[in-house]
Amino acid sequence: MKVVLQRVREAAVAVDGQEIGRIGKGFLLLVGVSNEDDEQIADRMMDKICKLRIFEDENGKTNLSLADVDGQVLVVSQFTLYADCHKGNRPSFIGAGQPDMAEALYEYMITGFKERVPVVQHGSFGADMKVSLVNDGPFTIVLDSRELFR
Repeated sequence: MKVVLQRVREAAVAVDGQEIGRIGKGFLLLVGVSNEDDEQIADRMMDKICKLRIFEDENGKTNLSLADVDGQVLVVSQFTLYADCHKGNRPSFIGAGQPDMAEALYEYMITGFKERVPVVQHGSFGADMKVSLVNDGPFTIVLDSRELFR
């Protein structure tokens, strides 16, 4: 599983010109799933994300977690995180999870975040989405389960 986490002041996602999700201060999460991923990996990833201390405290140090700042989460599926650009100029997405399995794990993560975070919004799996954000920092972290949970 790969997640691009962006600390945001606000973020929104729209499908067909209609906004379907919006958050204030918190995390925009672009989530890519591979066929190797399962609920255990998703749980570990959600726990890691919720515990990351990347919000500034009163001294300007990144020392506070999502819960410490009453942060919100916007989860957006992004199979293109598994793009393989080694050959030619057209990316291959063979490393991305099969759609049925990936969608089930994406929905599992939405439910899991709702158990951990008071405000959770999300995109629409497989849709052509337009994502807007105000990145806070900018502060962007790439999380890869193969590196985090060896």
